[in-house]
Amino acid sequence: MPLTPLETAALLPERFRRWFASRGWLPREHQLALLAKAGDDRSALLIAPTGAGKTLAGFLPTLVELSENLQGGGRRARQRNCAPERDGWGSAAGTEQAADPHPDPPPFRGRESEQPAANTHQGERKTFISTGRSVKRTGGLHTLYISPLKALAVDIARNLETPIAEMALPIKVETRTGDTPVSRRQRQRRYPPDILLTTPEQLALLLSSDDAPFLFGSLKRIVLDELHALVTSKRGDLLSLGLARLWRLAPEMRAIGLSATVAEPESLARFLMPQCDGKEVSADIVVAGGAAAPIVEMLDTKERLPWAGHTARHALGEMYDLIRRNKTTLVFVNTRSQAEMLFQEFWRMNDDGLAIALHHGSLDVAQRRKVEDAMAAGKLRGVVCTSSLDLGVDWGDVDLVINVGAPKGSSRLMQRIGRANHRIDEASRAVLIPANRFEVLECRVAIDAIAANAQDTPPLRTGALDVLAQHVLGCACGEPFFSDELYEEVLTSAPYASLTRTDFDDVVDFVATGGYALKTYERFARIKQDKQGRWRVANPKVRQSYRLNVGTIVEETMLKVRLVRSRSGGSGSTGALGRGGRMLGEIEEAFIEGLVIGDTFVFGGEVVRYEALAEDVVYVSRANDKDAKVPSYMGGKFPLSTYLAERVRKLLDDRRAWNALPDQVRDWLSLQRDFSRVPAVRELLVETFPRGNKHYLVCYPFEGRLAHQTLGMLLTRRMERARVRPLGFVANEYALAVWGLGDMSFMIRHGKLDLNTLFDPDMLGDDLEAWLAESALMKRTFRTCAIISGLIARRFTGEEKSRRQVLFSTDLIYDVLRKHQADHVLLRAARADAATGLLDLKRLGDMLSRIHGRITHRELEHVSPLAVPVMLEIGRESVYGEAGDELLAEAADELVKEAMG
Repeated sequence: MPLTPLETAALLPERFRRWFASRGWLPREHQLALLAKAGDDRSALLIAPTGAGKTLAGFLPTLVELSENLQGGGRRARQRNCAPERDGWGSAAGTEQAADPHPDPPPFRGRESEQPAANTHQGERKTFISTGRSVKRTGGLHTLYISPLKALAVDIARNLETPIAEMALPIKVETRTGDTPVSRRQRQRRYPPDILLTTPEQLALLLSSDDAPFLFGSLKRIVLDELHALVTSKRGDLLSLGLARLWRLAPEMRAIGLSATVAEPESLARFLMPQCDGKEVSADIVVAGGAAAPIVEMLDTKERLPWAGHTARHALGEMYDLIRRNKTTLVFVNTRSQAEMLFQEFWRMNDDGLAIALHHGSLDVAQRRKVEDAMAAGKLRGVVCTSSLDLGVDWGDVDLVINVGAPKGSSRLMQRIGRANHRIDEASRAVLIPANRFEVLECRVAIDAIAANAQDTPPLRTGALDVLAQHVLGCACGEPFFSDELYEEVLTSAPYASLTRTDFDDVVDFVATGGYALKTYERFARIKQDKQGRWRVANPKVRQSYRLNVGTIVEETMLKVRLVRSRSGGSGSTGALGRGGRMLGEIEEAFIEGLVIGDTFVFGGEVVRYEALAEDVVYVSRANDKDAKVPSYMGGKFPLSTYLAERVRKLLDDRRAWNALPDQVRDWLSLQRDFSRVPAVRELLVETFPRGNKHYLVCYPFEGRLAHQTLGMLLTRRMERARVRPLGFVANEYALAVWGLGDMSFMIRHGKLDLNTLFDPDMLGDDLEAWLAESALMKRTFRTCAIISGLIARRFTGEEKSRRQVLFSTDLIYDVLRKHQADHVLLRAARADAATGLLDLKRLGDMLSRIHGRITHRELEHVSPLAVPVMLEIGRESVYGEAGDELLAEAADELVKEAMG
């Protein structure tokens, strides 16, 4: 029940009551509940939609405690409070972060002082009594705020200055990110502010200092913003280990987690508490209620809806019209290249002179800040952006979100929708723009999922061993540690709560020696034991290298593509190719890693043959094939969530649900039903048909591109053994097509090709191992783990290590370990990463089990309507442009005519 005015007055200091009244704001129940948890000395997780005032709720306990303590009040109250109608609290000019006139250096350049900071901060703060514990302290850091984005930390600092200034609170707030000048970082360690806003990487850097006990010893509270976005990656692993260390340095510290709605809040609440003795411990959960349901619509385009493609170019005019009709619009896309394309197209048609901007992670930081400031000031009519703006920066008067392409997950879509209308009592508005017919199905089920408030956030991760290795090294860079004590500390972290002592000891041994196969190389010995048995860094250079390379984000690498003459035979050395040849351009390493020598793909308008990968150059030759074996595919970067995939299968199986689909899509599915079959929920539909001088097999797992790409690689190996003579395959989010010279319809009809055997789950055994041994995928995955673990440094003082140097080191180490220590820590970490990420093995295995014995075959005379989209991916280049769209439309016309008979 809402608190009475008398109860609220008893909980809030008078100056806070006056401040809230001056702004006309009323208390929010979830904020009052959260403050009550803080007053009871409890950690808590607040689940609230954007616009619910969760950020202010997270800081109110800190502001109230500091306002009383710094005045010597020391009054212990059950602190509960109210929230504004907006999540951002207005804009405050003149903050330290915004006003800094000096250019920011690149992250982690230069070295911070390693001497412990003297405690000279006593004169700047009055002695205060800690709320509820009567422990006297002098000055020091009170609250630490962790954000996944630098921009969000700066934005929150700017907004936090407003209530502090208007209530005249003697509280100092500062940010610390990779853009913060070194001089300010050094000062912050000696003279800590009351509230420090930072990122997981900077926290790891601070904890690696030998003065970390001084800096964090006074810490009372940590606020973790957008927690749901942190815990699903290795950044979350690193943050969890940092929390474990903070709980040791500051046992009185309590955590507040701020999150959007998630599928499993209990798992998220575990992240905020130290786990003890193998028992799961969770923070209290506070759920905000009363938010207006969002208004989400799908554009029913008046144009012809494409059968394939990802640009949504057909709807450019309709999107521009939406921008023109609304005050401020965010246009979200899934890739940076698509953002650039849309931005350019909008400017070409911008006869109204609308202020439209571009924002993505590759832009210069000054350019991003300029766009963010203009957006906050309401000076822009539209911003084309990527996931760089997914999280909770306050964008003021954004009144519409456009999501271009399929959302891939309902939780991600809700996060984006939440960027519109930061007012809890008013509905956020969003329009989904499907880029092709299959995406219409995904958009439809995503809208239904949002209406049902259904979430599809992934479960809490199991902590990665390469991140643990980085943390172990960071601990040694600070104060020396005993293995037993550090192991007990690590176990308090939720992702590492089930870590075995064997795995921990293997990680420590790896940091100390490089592992059994590398221990003869002195440069891999980064920590050593002293006479007391404590581990410390081997030399100062190790400490310096750690601080220049801390973090878990490894940028995606682009490779040069060089055209050479085809090697005369086999897969000999790259020396036989020569080093000359014309440079064709660059391609993502993530695409090349899945190829084996001899595979063909489309690049630069022609089909080329993969000959070799040497250092940072891909050598290719001209291929005589008309079609490529493996497509160059650059669609959405995000995988289709398992939850939405299941909903799409159910939608297809429910004929009545088709009534909610646009006419073009409903007619398409009806044609498929009449000509072949629409797959049921737990069924795998397999179609075979001839086309030209080739034979095709198309199946519809609806499990996402990553799983389908892996399935295609493994299926073609099996088909080669069955003498089907496969030539290639193509995969999208919904379907997989394989083509070859063998008549697959004839072979299936006469029992020479058994589909249950072809799709047997045992393909994830020897077939998978053989493919991984031939492809470059494992080498690249290993390289990422080696960089994160600190075995290979990316940066030295004043310079960036070249990719050629990193490649030479990691490829050599990978070959040595595979030969001499197959169970090495980094090889185990690389296999785990490949299985859960690049290969999506669990999802593929679940699919193979689900469809076992439920495969329906349709032998067709020509391509089916449902197969048209995936068939259009064959030979399609990863280039956005009008010519590409026109060629795609021409190919679609030809295929549609065939599908219609």
